[in-house]
Amino acid sequence: MRTTDRLVLRPFRDSDLEPWVAMNTDPEVMKYLGGKPLSPEESERITVGVNKRYESDGIGFLAIERRSDGAFLGACGLQHEPWYPDDMELGWRLAREYWGHGYATEAASSWMAYGFTELDLPRIISITDTPNERSIAVMRRLGMSFDHAAELEEDGDTFEAVIYSITPEAWRIAQ
Repeated sequence: MRTTDRLVLRPFRDSDLEPWVAMNTDPEVMKYLGGKPLSPEESERITVGVNKRYESDGIGFLAIERRSDGAFLGACGLQHEPWYPDDMELGWRLAREYWGHGYATEAASSWMAYGFTELDLPRIISITDTPNERSIAVMRRLGMSFDHAAELEEDGDTFEAVIYSITPEAWRIAQ
């Protein structure tokens, strides 16, 4: 578990499942995440997998809870993606009502600090669909720089992506 001024980053709880499922069926949230809603079973499978990964490796896409009232906001964390298995990817997903409040940047910043100070990572990447301006803005606020564009495939569908990255040196300067 990690904490920030406003957030708790923690494993998923059973009480998170209902808002997690609702978020994963919101077309706006899923627009740049494959564009298709996830079934309740898929959402639950993700939470189980995330919790196992966190327990075994100390990384993963953990739940984001607002400290002031315990509200479930979404998820954020470090994980490996099949497209770039040698890199650690920093990702986030928040329920739409929590967009625009700096929660994604705050949660991601905490994970970035962990990646560079505790895991001694040589770099961290972040991946999004090319038109996802909101996520690109978060990447830039985190001090990440454009690395490259790529056409990636997921579940038989291809999409145009941008990959941003940051090194420990650049992260220290951005602090």
